[in-house]
Amino acid sequence: MVRTFAPQGQTPVLRERLTNDHLSAISGVTPEGKLYMQVQSSPFRSADVLRFLRHLRRHLRGQALLLWDGAPIHRSHMVKEYLAHGAASWLRLERLPAYAPELNPDEGVWGYLKRVELKNLSCRNLPQLAVELRKAKERLRHKTDILRACCRRPGLAHV
Repeated sequence: MVRTFAPQGQTPVLRERLTNDHLSAISGVTPEGKLYMQVQSSPFRSADVLRFLRHLRRHLRGQALLLWDGAPIHRSHMVKEYLAHGAASWLRLERLPAYAPELNPDEGVWGYLKRVELKNLSCRNLPQLAVELRKAKERLRHKTDILRACCRRPGLAHV
């Protein structure tokens, strides 16, 4: 349940101007409670996914298991080529079932960000939303118990 300042029984209505502007984010969480995220104002493409994978490589030591959904950018030719040219030596990919958000630890991260850190947030514009998301992400980074719980919830703590 979310509280509002509207009179009881009157649902508040927010009027927004529709635009094609949006904020895209890609993220990952480790069983140890580390959060990695990149945000941009354009849709993610294969090259952006590769940039994120390279970012992970710089920060993660040893082997990594990456669970992700079947989004087309995850299965792109560029990603397959990246794996074929050496990334498969440190990175193992496992695809989640077609629709199983309860198995995805990252869904717990986003649920927490939306329901707790960004709850009742109303931004005037996209740059303000980007700032608020960055601040929420930084607050969550310090809550490693919550991040670890996102991995335990689907039973992935021992993967």
